Amino acid sequence: QVQFVESGGGLVQPGGSLRLSCVVSGSIFSRRDMVWYREAPGGQRHLVARVTSDGDTMTADSVKDRFTISRDNAASTLYLQMVNLKPEDTAVYYCNIELSGGRLFPWGRGTQVTVSS
Repeated sequence: QVQFVESGGGLVQPGGSLRLSCVVSGSIFSRRDMVWYREAPGGQRHLVARVTSDGDTMTADSVKDRFTISRDNAASTLYLQMVNLKPEDTAVYYCNIELSGGRLFPWGRGTQVTVSS
């Protein structure tokens, strides 16, 4: 059974930084393409960033140059470094494995990020 445990969220002022972590169990992490999604209050879940098993990365235009996705295969852990945070980044952040055709596993609990002064 694949499980995701996200952590690292919190309350931060605009312009601040956070580093999210996601520990993955139940799958061969190093062989998987990994993604971060976020869901704002009352909104839909959107893709934020992706890192392939080969290490290629993609970030959404809305967070480009501010968010960096990375992975530690030895620790089966996915990261999202976020700098210069804005109020519109407020959301619950989730990680997942991206399968062929964009399919995803059942979600974990996510981690709340709140950007507010």
